[in-house]
Amino acid sequence: MPILRVINSEKGALVDKVSIVLATPVSEAGQKVIRAVDPRVELRDISDLARRDYQGDEHAREEMNAILAGAEVVFGMRTPMNLLARAPTLKWIQVTSAGVDRYLTEEFKKNPVMLTNASGIHATPIGEFIVSLMLMFAKKAPVLFENKQKKVWQRSPGTVLSGKTAGIVGLGDIGAEAARLCKAFHMRVIATRRTVKAEGRAPNVDVLLPSAELPRLLRESDYVAVCTPLTPETRHLIGAKELHMMKPTAYIINIGRGPIIDEEALTLCLQEGRIAGAGLDVFSAEPLPPTSKLWELPNVIISPHVSGGRDDYEAGALEIFCRNLRLYLDGKKLTNLVDKEAGY
Repeated sequence: MPILRVINSEKGALVDKVSIVLATPVSEAGQKVIRAVDPRVELRDISDLARRDYQGDEHAREEMNAILAGAEVVFGMRTPMNLLARAPTLKWIQVTSAGVDRYLTEEFKKNPVMLTNASGIHATPIGEFIVSLMLMFAKKAPVLFENKQKKVWQRSPGTVLSGKTAGIVGLGDIGAEAARLCKAFHMRVIATRRTVKAEGRAPNVDVLLPSAELPRLLRESDYVAVCTPLTPETRHLIGAKELHMMKPTAYIINIGRGPIIDEEALTLCLQEGRIAGAGLDVFSAEPLPPTSKLWELPNVIISPHVSGGRDDYEAGALEIFCRNLRLYLDGKKLTNLVDKEAGY
């Protein structure tokens, strides 16, 4: 593993240093946690330089170029522009998101630089978010909120989740946690997983199906939760044809990526009442444009890509990074290593 060689001024001897740049702001306490992993760690915070670089600040660009020229590891949510060309000694990128579709350009796929994600950190908050949306629809929360704004006292009795079927599209960490929570509400759970070849079962899942059995999941589910990553295979996985397979009383929830669902087809189905509603945390274009008809639909709950939020997010992301950093320094295989061709 190539390592930046520097002089230890106190001991006057050569020591190994690993140059890590922080493309995302990290608290002083967080930086201390990273440095504590190994004395070879050398940190540089470029988050402000990266922001100014994106804004066209030439001085910031030159300063960042000098830092990136010797960078071996990058940690952050958003990587600097043209990172591969500017960081010739780069070996590894650790991102703080689970989805990595934004990074997987054709250039990056061909590059040997390793990419690891924060898979697992979102299971609890997003699993809870999925079930919260199910509950909001079951208890008619959108109607109650609208009545409150209008100061209208009108009873709108809801229903229960118990006995309903939850369909999980993509049984990864997030889907598995959503399934566990759904079982706490005595729901039937049906799910798909790409690596499954035949119908079976899984923990908290009554019926586990291959991806090709998506139509069955859509037909049987009262709530469909899209939890799959965005890959070439999942782009517009759910279009007009698939939406028409759903029950007219069913709801769809998307916490994966916007383009997994054909947004135009979804909007039309919602307008026509072909499905009961949608809970959307992700969109084809973010922020969601003010001109989008989704804003106006009473059967849609919109959130601005916040389902994975948690107050201890930095601590969770750093735990994954530091665990991987120890493995990296020991020359071992990293966890959460992304398969660039598979897309996750």
